[in-house]
Amino acid sequence: MALPFLPGYSPKSRLGKERFHKSQHFNYNNGVPLLVGSEKPGIGGEPLVGQKIKPKHSVYPKEQGSSMPSWVALDKKTLCFDAYFQENVTNAQNETYRIRKCKIYFYLEDDTIQVVEPEFKNCGIPQGTLICRHRIPLPPPNADQFYNVYHFNLNQQMVLYSRTFTLTSCDPFTRNFLTRLGVILNEPAPVPEDPYSSQREQLEKNMNPLRPYERRDTLKQFLDNDRKVLRFYCLWDDTENIFGDPHELVLHYFLADDTIEIQEVFYPNSGRDALPKFVRRGKLPKRPPAQMKQPGEITERTVLNVFASKNQGERYMLDSLKTGAVHEEFYKDHDLVIGGEVNVWGRRVIITDCDDFTKDYYRSKYGIEDFTPVQYKASLDPIPQKPPRLVPPYNGFGSEEDSLSSCQGLLLRPPRKDFNKFMEKDSCGGESNVLNFRAKMVTSDAVDRERVFIISFYLCDDSISVFEPPQRNSGVLGGKFLERGRVKKPGQELSEYFTAQDLHVGAILCINGKNFQLEAADEYTFNYMEKHAEEFPKANMGSIFSKLRSVPEEKQSEIRKFVALSDPTSTGFIAYESFRNLLMDLDCGLSEHEVLVLCRRFSERTQPDVDAGLMLAVAQDFLRKKHFEEIPDMAKAFTHRDRHNAGRLPTKETRTVCKAFQLPLPENLLGGLLSKFADGDEIDYNAFLAGINWIENPAPPVMPCDVLKFCVNVGFDASRATVKNVNYTALLQNVFSFPSSNTDPTTATST
Repeated sequence: MALPFLPGYSPKSRLGKERFHKSQHFNYNNGVPLLVGSEKPGIGGEPLVGQKIKPKHSVYPKEQGSSMPSWVALDKKTLCFDAYFQENVTNAQNETYRIRKCKIYFYLEDDTIQVVEPEFKNCGIPQGTLICRHRIPLPPPNADQFYNVYHFNLNQQMVLYSRTFTLTSCDPFTRNFLTRLGVILNEPAPVPEDPYSSQREQLEKNMNPLRPYERRDTLKQFLDNDRKVLRFYCLWDDTENIFGDPHELVLHYFLADDTIEIQEVFYPNSGRDALPKFVRRGKLPKRPPAQMKQPGEITERTVLNVFASKNQGERYMLDSLKTGAVHEEFYKDHDLVIGGEVNVWGRRVIITDCDDFTKDYYRSKYGIEDFTPVQYKASLDPIPQKPPRLVPPYNGFGSEEDSLSSCQGLLLRPPRKDFNKFMEKDSCGGESNVLNFRAKMVTSDAVDRERVFIISFYLCDDSISVFEPPQRNSGVLGGKFLERGRVKKPGQELSEYFTAQDLHVGAILCINGKNFQLEAADEYTFNYMEKHAEEFPKANMGSIFSKLRSVPEEKQSEIRKFVALSDPTSTGFIAYESFRNLLMDLDCGLSEHEVLVLCRRFSERTQPDVDAGLMLAVAQDFLRKKHFEEIPDMAKAFTHRDRHNAGRLPTKETRTVCKAFQLPLPENLLGGLLSKFADGDEIDYNAFLAGINWIENPAPPVMPCDVLKFCVNVGFDASRATVKNVNYTALLQNVFSFPSSNTDPTTATST
């Protein structure tokens, strides 16, 4: 009995509810307002009467353990089914339908389906992906729902967009997954026979021979020996015929397919037409037939006509006994040897020599070691040599290289310079790449004999410049003696110029008819030559040691007695001049430069100090003459780089700022000033700027001779380390392995 509809008798529908919102029934899709209320629930999210909420994803059994989203738990997990569908063919005479096989993939992570048909050769219809991957709705009247995992089973039909697919089988993963899900799988269904496919298979089967042909596998030989060619040098003597000449040939044997190609060697002005090939590439028979066979006359197999009748037609078969086969012998690699003969279509060709690859091939494969070439050049007529081209003498206009290039061709080209050498050896930073030597003129004139010259060799272009420092009361004006340029060696017909290896201490150079003897070099020159000893033989310690080790035993004992008398206190050191005279008297071929390099290696050198006040005065003189007034801007740049306001900067950064403001100071002077204001690896830039500030802190004037010391960058007496004493103990141990006369000669102090 129903309760009356009175107050207090009807249940409260809102009892226990907390949500009373109303769903939104309108929304925008691609900018278009649409009514979507049919899919929205009622008040509070409860479905309306008769409303079915479409599931978003398939319902899977809850997993044991931590719950993960489906796109993580089921990532890269796909169900694969084999299926087919029947397609009607209306415009064909031989078929009415066709069975098309395909694969259906169901992606578990998002319930999407993809249908792919395997591609078959020459099928005539588009194949591949039939349905792209997406969620497929069920057929009407359930078009508002989508296929899920429970809609798949074997031996059942599925309608995908009005096309009926029959699932026949699945892979093992799909079977295991559905079984664990609780789905009872049906038995696999057979695929009906496609009449068109059966007809195609029968046609292809009829095209195949009843028994297989003989197969000759040459692929392995091709892959192993591709691009491997044996080269032989041959001679064909055709002097027996009228107007015949000997012909030099080159025979190429291709190991990939045992073919031979022959080319003829044509010399310039030989009077013969340069044909591309003497024999084109192909197999060369050992016994060529007297008459060439016609095309089709030589075949690998013979076709027999079994019978021919008007009623039953013609029937043919292949001769398995090969009764009509023609056997020919062709040249192989083992037939080609030096001194052997090759029959090239009736021509007698002699193999005279081969290249290195061919020798290695025969040595490794056949063990042949004798590859003595056949001498045939003497029997041939000597080839007229091209007369030498006489170079006309230099006319004095321009450089010799420029004049010589005008004689080498009609098209005038400027002489090419070694740009790579210029970029490598050009002055960069602290590396000047200039070798400076002090020299004197070799002459009988007493005045010229006292003149001092500075010879500079520039490594970037092998040019030489000569400068004469002015000397007071000498009666000779100093200055530039020779403009920078390449200097030609005397007595040379061709253009042969002085190189860096020709300059060393003790060498005599003839420059423009004047002989100069190199007496000394600066510290940079010695260091550069010792650093690049492989380029300068005079600075190579290995060569110097070899010359000393060639001294006889009796002279070695004299050396030991001499150093013992010269060093009575056994300090281990000897004066440089005494040791130099000893080495020069040994007659072992040591030059003055080699003696200097050897003594520098085992020497006790002292670096003479240069007055800092003089260097600052010379620097201010340079800046004053160049009107350099950017010292305040340099102070701002130093302060900007000094992050910690310590008043100090690394030497590299200090030099970088000086180069950025183009400080007009010579490189040796700038380096000396930075070393004076250096404290370790840092520079006190405030003191440095105050010292060179010629406006606020002017220095006293300097003499021109003091300026020239830094201007030409050749302070031989003040800037280089002088060699005073030589550690003869270490030298003799390294050269002659003499035992040390004292315990530690290096700790002894020399006087």
